[in-house]
Amino acid sequence: MTTSIKVQRETYEKDGKQYHAYFIEGVLRGIPFRAGVKPPDFGGYTVLDIVYAGGNCADLVVTPYEIKTEDGNVIAGNTYAVQTADEATGEIYSCKVVPSRQSDKALLGMLFR
Repeated sequence: MTTSIKVQRETYEKDGKQYHAYFIEGVLRGIPFRAGVKPPDFGGYTVLDIVYAGGNCADLVVTPYEIKTEDGNVIAGNTYAVQTADEATGEIYSCKVVPSRQSDKALLGMLFR
């Protein structure tokens, strides 16, 4: 499910090299927050460069899931991806992302509750 929530990216410098940070900004219960997201592996940063295509904003896609364990318990949650559409062709480019830290995971959980 594509949401109206945007994942932004900003450039930062470390040790003379430029990198990108990816995040969602919002307000929960009157308190502003910034939840970081990242690709699940290092190669995902190249995929994100393709998805963002020089821009700084992409749509967040949330996919709910439920898994039933062998003992009958149900584990539920969401998977996340960022996506953009090519303006000329309309082709969709997408990359899976995960929360950067446990606190970011908690913030995203609150946001989608």
